[in-house]
Amino acid sequence: MHFTIVGEITNTEAIATGKSVRIHGHLIKRFGPGQWRKMKGEATIRFDDGRLQRVELHWFEAHGIGRVYLKRKRNLD
Repeated sequence: MHFTIVGEITNTEAIATGKSVRIHGHLIKRFGPGQWRKMKGEATIRFDDGRLQRVELHWFEAHGIGRVYLKRKRNLD
């Protein structure tokens, strides 16, 4: 199910950086070189059917490239 982030992502934390990111090679091939980090944070999302949910999100990001592969991991409420 698709979703849109409402507001901003809070409580962000780096889970892994650099070579510790398991798909580091894939990220470089697909999006280019950068200081890749796997991140997690909390946000409110809106599903396509209009429901709002507070969730924990995981994603990868690099400076100059931005966030990629955003994934909802668990519901917080």
